[in-house]
Amino acid sequence: MDQQQSGYSNAFLGRTPIGEKEEAIYDVDFVTVNPYMGTDCIKPFIEDCKKYEKGIFILVKTSNPSSGELQDLTLENHQEVYLQVANLVEKWGEELRGKYGYSSIAAVVGATYPKQLEQIRKASPHTYFLIPGYGAQGGKAQDIALGFDLNGLGGIVNASRSLMCAYQSEKWKNQYCEQEYAKATRAEAIRMKEDLNGMFKD
Repeated sequence: MDQQQSGYSNAFLGRTPIGEKEEAIYDVDFVTVNPYMGTDCIKPFIEDCKKYEKGIFILVKTSNPSSGELQDLTLENHQEVYLQVANLVEKWGEELRGKYGYSSIAAVVGATYPKQLEQIRKASPHTYFLIPGYGAQGGKAQDIALGFDLNGLGGIVNASRSLMCAYQSEKWKNQYCEQEYAKATRAEAIRMKEDLNGMFKD
């Protein structure tokens, strides 16, 4: 199994042997990975992150409605699965912490579960977050703020539908037609930026 995971990591983050050469295939900066096969399957990605200065986002508490079916289960140590995974991510990232204290071994933590987002931030002070769920899924700026540190650092917010389909939303459909989708997307991106930044003003 670890050879298979090495193959995936080589393709996305590292180098793949082709004949007598090693080539970067997709050569992305970050890739999202599933931790539920354990350390041996995450290790090849971590090694490539070290070697090639790349990063990974590890699924911890996802934003989709049924995430709790597995992620919220309570273990024998009375800790939820998502928190156990968050602790592992914090540990896996120890050797890759940068200038601001955050590691490139990062976590996916959804804005649609603000209580868990806040809990995971407290348990993972060195883990950078990818925070999906803002906009179309219902995550609010005040929810997302719980995933950042006191300096407003520690995460990147992901919004897809609310930007791509902004021209269809109640906010913008009267101002922009379908052919002006790019303008609507820009307007929504600016509104989103102001909404999020407003959470960190003194």
